[in-house]
Amino acid sequence: MTFIIVGLGNPGSEYENTRHNTGAMLLDVFRRAENLGDWKEDAKRKALISEGTVTPPHSSPLKRGGGKKAQKVTLLLPQTFMNKSGDSIRGLIKSKKDAERLVVLHDDLDIPFGSFKISFNKSSGGHKGVESIIRAAKTEAFVRVRIGIASSVAAVKKSQDESAVEKTILGKFTPDQMTMLKKMFKRIAEGLTVLITEGRDKAMSKYHS
Repeated sequence: MTFIIVGLGNPGSEYENTRHNTGAMLLDVFRRAENLGDWKEDAKRKALISEGTVTPPHSSPLKRGGGKKAQKVTLLLPQTFMNKSGDSIRGLIKSKKDAERLVVLHDDLDIPFGSFKISFNKSSGGHKGVESIIRAAKTEAFVRVRIGIASSVAAVKKSQDESAVEKTILGKFTPDQMTMLKKMFKRIAEGLTVLITEGRDKAMSKYHS
C-alpha cells in the first residue's frame, strides 16, 4: 500500500517562501532528498504529483523475515488555495488503513518557529488546509507534521485578531529564517523516511523539537 504525503500551501509565485507555504516547501525538500520523480501536473487531483520508493535509512538496514523495508510513496502538492486542499486526496482515503498512511505537512501557529511536532489523530487547530483534508478523508486519524511559525508559543494566534493572523501567515520568511528552516527541513525529512519505512511510533518518539 502506498503512503500519501501532502504538502500544504498556496499556488503562485506571490506565495513563495511565505509561512503558510511551509508544508509545500518541506515536501519538495523531501522529494529531492529521496530522489523521487519530478513534479507532474494531475488535473484530476488539482495537484502536482511525484511518485517513487523510499528506502530505510542507511543506519537501519533491511532485516530478513520482515521488519524495515522500502515503501511506495505518492507526493501531492495541491494547486488549489489552502481551504480546498482536500480536493487532492478526495476518494483516496477509503478505510482506516488508508488514513494511517496519509501524512500532511503544514505550518502551525501553536508551535514556535524553529520547532516541529509529529502528531496523529489530532483536530485541525483551526488550520483551513487541515480542515479541508479532514473533510475529504472523513477522519482525523492521520499523521501531521506540524512546523512552527509563531514568534512564541501561540502568541500570534491567541493574542491578535484574524487580520493579524492572516498577515503573519502570509508574510515571507527572512533570509536568516530560511537558513534555519533548511537545517530543520533536513532533520524532518529524515524523520519522514523513518516514519514511512519503520513506523509512526518510532518517528514520533525520535523526531521532534
